[in-house]
Amino acid sequence: MKNVDVFFYTRPNCHLCEEAKWVMKLVQEEIAMTLQERNIDESDEWTEKYGLMIPVVEYGGELVQYGQIDYVTVLEKLKQKVNK
Repeated sequence: MKNVDVFFYTRPNCHLCEEAKWVMKLVQEEIAMTLQERNIDESDEWTEKYGLMIPVVEYGGELVQYGQIDYVTVLEKLKQKVNK
């Protein structure tokens, strides 16, 4: 299986983001991926797009999950998208 780039939009001092980061580390054990963490505070475009949604997991330009990130949902959705 190829290594894929998954984008993880977050910001400092976000407790949901910290929890989601742990979930994504577990997902990385199942799917070969590079997790590209992006602080939305560094970009007006990201802040406008994701400000009320973070944390956000995105792959291939599509939202995988946002807000409350859970292992089962994000793993299954990524497996479906990666294996297309």
